[in-house]
Amino acid sequence: MDKLVIEGGIKLKGTAKVSGSKNSALPILAATLLTDEACIIRNVPNLRDTLTMLKILRTLGKSVEFDKGVVTIIQSRESGFTADYKLVSTMRASFCVLGPLLGKLKKAKVSLPGGCIIGVRPVDLHLKGFKALGADISVESGYVIATARKLKGAHMYLGGIYGSSVLATDNVVMAAVLAPGKTVIESAACEPEVADLTNFLIKMGARIKGVGTPILEIEGVEKLHGVEYSIIPDRIETGTFLVAGLITGGDIVIKDGYYQHLGAVIDKLQEAGAYIERFDNSLRIKSKSKLHPVNVTTLPYPGFPTDMQAQMMSLMCITKGISVITEKIYPDRFMHVAELNRMGAYIQREGPHAIVEGVKSLSGAPVMASDLRASACLVLAGLVAKGVTSVSRIYHLERGYEGLESKLQKLGAKIWREKEKI
Repeated sequence: MDKLVIEGGIKLKGTAKVSGSKNSALPILAATLLTDEACIIRNVPNLRDTLTMLKILRTLGKSVEFDKGVVTIIQSRESGFTADYKLVSTMRASFCVLGPLLGKLKKAKVSLPGGCIIGVRPVDLHLKGFKALGADISVESGYVIATARKLKGAHMYLGGIYGSSVLATDNVVMAAVLAPGKTVIESAACEPEVADLTNFLIKMGARIKGVGTPILEIEGVEKLHGVEYSIIPDRIETGTFLVAGLITGGDIVIKDGYYQHLGAVIDKLQEAGAYIERFDNSLRIKSKSKLHPVNVTTLPYPGFPTDMQAQMMSLMCITKGISVITEKIYPDRFMHVAELNRMGAYIQREGPHAIVEGVKSLSGAPVMASDLRASACLVLAGLVAKGVTSVSRIYHLERGYEGLESKLQKLGAKIWREKEKI
């Protein structure tokens, strides 16, 4: 098993190119199950999670080729309808094969999902939506089994106790596009990744109105066809590089960084003291003054994304003053707090709140990643810490960041990979 070793204290300078969005790629790849025709998907990031999804598609009857960011998928044999535990348990997003399997085959058997340990993440909204469309649902031996003689459009509300659900919206939309009649989803997730999926489905021949809004209207069609499509850039990777530039006092340009997808993040970074310049599909960030503490509350899009909470916390650790970070999406998503405190941060947890008192500097230390975004947070802290930081369990990082180590090296960071001693 590898670890990342970082020698901190270097101001990052140069240009970083953002990869395709992981959270778009996974449901879009799953959506190819809705057609037997060939689909060509471009700008697909080479990640553990995307490779897992491609393995699942192969088990379900697809022939898959992946070369230099381009995935070509076509039906090669009779469609399967069972997504095995060994694959689904490693990645929560793989649960979104249930929707397209149910939509096309009227039956699906998918293991309950796994993924990062960031708190309770039930699938009740997914099942609620499938039931509204007319599916019979049961849970047996750790598998969700969904069947239907036929699906039918329905009016439903998919809001949960913490707001809308991206994956539930994706899943139900994919089940509904082939269901006769009209489906209306209220409290649909509005994230750019959901819009990317719906745009992909529309290009396949689906009829969807309200893209990017909390109310989606879907008119079922008889058949979808194959398409070529390019996935949007990853806004969370863009946000992570924005923090990397600011936390190190650097000056970097982020190619393919979409300003319009990061309004809440950019607002908070500017409040913290960043100078951010906007170009055509690129962003430049540098510090224009000393850093200022900011309060952050995570919310569904267009609010501040939960997937940027940990990275923002690393920035506030070295910002003089007190910041309060409130997690309203996954209230237990604070496993990185203890590791940051090991590096000299001063953070106190109070329920869904983390109170961060900025310190003069962080110190390099051996730390352990608990989930994907916590991994990025610890790398960011290591970039600014005095001394050497080693981040273990970087397989979490490899689930969502393509080539992060080499991209940071090109910006001047002293970061390298080593084998962990057992």
